[in-house]
Amino acid sequence: MGTLCLQDNTIVHAKSIGAAGTSVGEIVFNTSMTGYQEILTDPSYAGQIVNMTFPLIGNYGVSLKTNESTKVHLKGFVVKELASLESNFTSEMPLDAFLKQGEIVALSGVDTRQITKRIRRTESLVAVISSEDLSLKECQALMAAYKFPQNLVETVSRREIQTIDGPGFHVAVLDFGIKNSILAGLLKLGCKVTLFPYDTPAGEILATGPDGVLLSNGPGDPADIAHVMDTIWTLAHEKPTLGICLGHQLLAMTFGAKTYKLKFGHHGGNHGVHDVMVDKCFITSQNHEYAVDMESLGSTPLTATHRNLNDNTVEGVCHNSLPAFSVQFHPEASPGPQDNAYIFEQFIAKMNEAPHVDSKAG
Repeated sequence: MGTLCLQDNTIVHAKSIGAAGTSVGEIVFNTSMTGYQEILTDPSYAGQIVNMTFPLIGNYGVSLKTNESTKVHLKGFVVKELASLESNFTSEMPLDAFLKQGEIVALSGVDTRQITKRIRRTESLVAVISSEDLSLKECQALMAAYKFPQNLVETVSRREIQTIDGPGFHVAVLDFGIKNSILAGLLKLGCKVTLFPYDTPAGEILATGPDGVLLSNGPGDPADIAHVMDTIWTLAHEKPTLGICLGHQLLAMTFGAKTYKLKFGHHGGNHGVHDVMVDKCFITSQNHEYAVDMESLGSTPLTATHRNLNDNTVEGVCHNSLPAFSVQFHPEASPGPQDNAYIFEQFIAKMNEAPHVDSKAG
């Protein structure tokens, strides 16, 4: 019998699945109906415990080719019911085996929607998840000693430069924890991609002769890596630049905007977003705890291009004179009837239209 204990003293005992052990971290909820494997391997979840609201998880097993990175990054996984039998012709192993392989502590038999309600009531809930039957007092001691990790990007960014050849534009990717599907979105459009560690100097990146720059998704507080803003400033003044998720927040901060932590974040594949530039709404996939402050954009050379239909938060910005723009959601995902791949197509168009960039722009 395992244990899930929240910072508000909620304690639940449920069936232990996955690996043996005990983990402490911030707990978040994800509203996706499918995609549990992508969630488990998304580097943006580094350091977090994920509570799934959909009641049945694991029904189509695990296919390793759909991993978003080389390993599982989150610290714990909570489900209502783990499917007893997986059924899919691509499945290579059951979810429980994948969790054990990734050394991830997990629980089944939890009222995950009740846990979600508690997360929504309180900001930044820390939780303990364990394969052991722990008491409230033991859990409280573990949570009291917990400190939110700093610079999670350091733990997920690659440490070596990697190039993947393609016949089209050369895109330099600043890797804050990039998902494989974002990379696949660029390769599908024929791009040559060079991936750089997140702290690579701008001069070294520009020396490779990229046509554009992509600032990837990643985990944690953008303020933890504020030192990369000088690099982003230089790159955005030299090359068309696209930011995604954490990359969106960092691009906005680079040009003077502020960010803040959401009460319970956006995690799931069903977030409605209004593209105000074309006056269309899209269903998007999202995974982030921080957002760009709308009011702070007024003193910057940025314009809000997308708004969240649930809470009206900023979902995208563009620079008023530079070919630089960003979105908070993940454009490579296709959770609704309208795909968001047009964001990549806009990026290609900016590279096609901008043989040079005015380095004197704001």
